[in-house]
Amino acid sequence: MEEVVVVGIDLAKSVFQVHGVDAHGKVVLRQRLSRARLLPFFMKLPACLIGMETCASANHWARELIALGHEVRLMPPHYVKPYVKRSKNDASDAEAICEAVTRPTMRFVGVKSPEQQSVLVLHRTRLILTRQRTQIGNAIRAHLAEFGIVAPVGRQGLDRLFAVITDPSDTRVPVAARACLSMLAASTAWFLPTCSRPTGRSGPTAGRPSSAGACRRSLASGRWLRARWWRACPIRASSGPAVACPHGSAWCLGRTHRAARSGSAASPRRATPICDGCCSSGPWR
Repeated sequence: MEEVVVVGIDLAKSVFQVHGVDAHGKVVLRQRLSRARLLPFFMKLPACLIGMETCASANHWARELIALGHEVRLMPPHYVKPYVKRSKNDASDAEAICEAVTRPTMRFVGVKSPEQQSVLVLHRTRLILTRQRTQIGNAIRAHLAEFGIVAPVGRQGLDRLFAVITDPSDTRVPVAARACLSMLAASTAWFLPTCSRPTGRSGPTAGRPSSAGACRRSLASGRWLRARWWRACPIRASSGPAVACPHGSAWCLGRTHRAARSGSAASPRRATPICDGCCSSGPWR
């Protein structure tokens, strides 16, 4: 077999399709490899250029292959699609990847380190929790509206609905509905931060707010909440400030839709930065 110069890999969970060509573009390798055989196979190959699509596990395999001495380039899937010939299957996808990675005008994606990937996990986890919190709040509002119970928009309005749900003497809510809504209300404890600011008192009530209004006022300090979130983040504790995002990035200012699209906050006052740099600077602090 002639020496393989360029290889395209169609990533999967268990079975990977590999397509390789030599220096003249002649196909010299077409093979299906199981997950356990992938790395041993590339250990035996001389250093070559490997192309992959940026899908799940792409960064992991890229780091593993780079450690073996290969050059790995990641490409967005929609840039590879025009090179797919005829019917779409694993073999044709691997062939298209092998051809696309050699194009001089192709755009590539950088391989993320484990620390960079961890920061993305942090941001995406927070995004999921924020969406779930909004969904649960909207569901509680909709269910109680069917019984004629409404509340103003915002956290204070939602607190009023929580008070109705937890009040067994309120006969407006049937028992079955109250049991279901109580479960939804209890699940928000995962998303809503608790008030633990010191109040200067001593004794059993030390560290507690004097009233529910005081707790809400303390929670209204967005800067304190952002700092509290970031200090509690295990990623920062293990990696240090080096994992902080650039000021004004779309991930840090993800509360605005235009920020997510353009990478900058259209309404900085409405944004909620969570990285170490954005918490301490900028007009949104």
